[in-house]
Amino acid sequence: MRSRYCAFSRGNVPYLQKSWAAETRPLLLTLDPGQVWTGLTIERHEVTGPDTARVRFSATWRTGTRTGRLTETSRFRREGEGWVYIDGITE
Repeated sequence: MRSRYCAFSRGNVPYLQKSWAAETRPLLLTLDPGQVWTGLTIERHEVTGPDTARVRFSATWRTGTRTGRLTETSRFRREGEGWVYIDGITE
């Protein structure tokens, strides 16, 4: 989760695509260059199976003078030596 947050904050689209499960990965991923990610809080992490986990997090952002918070519960799966993002439910 932290590595994907860093990738979002740095605009690293290739890493985001690589760390996204093939069955849910968007064909085209475009990030807003004016959006600045300003913080990440991991609220909960739970192992849901031998190679699956769920993470609840909040991330804050700023675009110009607007600020906001994204809260999501995400599902991840281990593939090889890394984890991939499957999907998430935002609040």
